[in-house]
Amino acid sequence: MNRKCSNLPFLVLMQTSKAIHERIKDEIAKNNLGITEFSVLEVLYQKGKQTIQQIGNCILISSGSMTYVIDKLEKRGLLCRNACPDDRRVIHVTLTDAGNALMDEIMPKYHEFVNSMFDSLNSDEEETLVRLLKKVRDKV
Repeated sequence: MNRKCSNLPFLVLMQTSKAIHERIKDEIAKNNLGITEFSVLEVLYQKGKQTIQQIGNCILISSGSMTYVIDKLEKRGLLCRNACPDDRRVIHVTLTDAGNALMDEIMPKYHEFVNSMFDSLNSDEEETLVRLLKKVRDKV
């Protein structure tokens, strides 16, 4: 019985995804952040004020993990929590000035880094890759 996966596109996609994730993790670590911490800051930087649940939905982690990550970032002075005046059960999270300043510094480098990973593709290849990945995603 053959136990090895014979679907080459799947294998290459998973290997590529893992390699990209590892490179991003290493790059983000240069800023003393884990990938989940960076993801939380990125959501707040891109979208502004969010609830803990909204952030968790964007980065797909549990609320228990979110609380831990937000606690760490709050202790570092990068974000703050504020009670919603209309609903005491809801807590809004926003970047502090220090959090915004850090993300202003990180994001241009991050975008340049991500772009560099794909700069071996020409524009036609990029479009083809996106089209094919969307085709697989839509089937899933």
